[in-house]
Amino acid sequence: MKFNNPAASFFIPDSIPIEEALARTTHLGIGAHPDDLEIMAFHGINRCYEDPQNWFGGITCTHGSGSARSGEFASFSDSDMIRVRKKEQEKAAILGKYGFVLQLDYASSSIRESHLTLSNDILHVLEICRPSVLYTHNPADKHDTHIAVFIAVIHAIRRLPKEKRPVYVYGCEVWRGLDWLSDNEKVALDVSDPHRLGKALIEVFQSQIAGGKRYDLAVPSRWRANATYFQSHQIDHSRQLAFAMDLAPLINDDSLDITQYVISYIKRFQQDVETKLRRFTQQLGTPPMK
Repeated sequence: MKFNNPAASFFIPDSIPIEEALARTTHLGIGAHPDDLEIMAFHGINRCYEDPQNWFGGITCTHGSGSARSGEFASFSDSDMIRVRKKEQEKAAILGKYGFVLQLDYASSSIRESHLTLSNDILHVLEICRPSVLYTHNPADKHDTHIAVFIAVIHAIRRLPKEKRPVYVYGCEVWRGLDWLSDNEKVALDVSDPHRLGKALIEVFQSQIAGGKRYDLAVPSRWRANATYFQSHQIDHSRQLAFAMDLAPLINDDSLDITQYVISYIKRFQQDVETKLRRFTQQLGTPPMK
């Protein structure tokens, strides 16, 4: 299988042929950088772990050469970081028992400038890989590269025949949480992790943790906070929750405008806040004249 970037590479932990690895995939994550899959698509990784009927596959779109670095990684060049992060992603695939991981190895700047080439690569995979569940970045994320990947994913899926598209498509948390979504619009993904697989996967990426970004602390803490703050008057039904935005409407109806679809969530959030504030401020009546 050939991609637009000759540096792209497959890694298949159990060494079966590429097309077989793709064809068995039930859950697919498509992330921007090495370690994004482990943060945003852990629900799928955990669901498939040691389950012979379900297989998680991952696509990492960029090589992540521009990541923060300090400590033992402070003197590493960009090419050093590319090599290290690639190996870390492969190690995570072994630990998490992924069906495959594909590293497309683009520079972040190249996909921010044009997502079409990336979209073509993703389409090439999806024509063979038929996941029922797909995880990618949420369209309200604050990282520009994450938004570019999200757009490329939706564009690729929309070029598939309807019957070959995933059933569920989730826009997941990384650089912006989704706690602001109305509760009835949150997709609450149970990422309870009795085997501590999630933390172990994140700890694989020492170039990030030792390099100055404590994702190993932040991600499990976000998941636990989501579970605790999800319902104010009920006990916690899950130990850990990851929130996602439902993107299925965007791939079920190609006429939906992507921007307007996302803005509609923001408008409903605004309306919810405004309604609550007005209900209580009206109790104060008209302020007295000075």
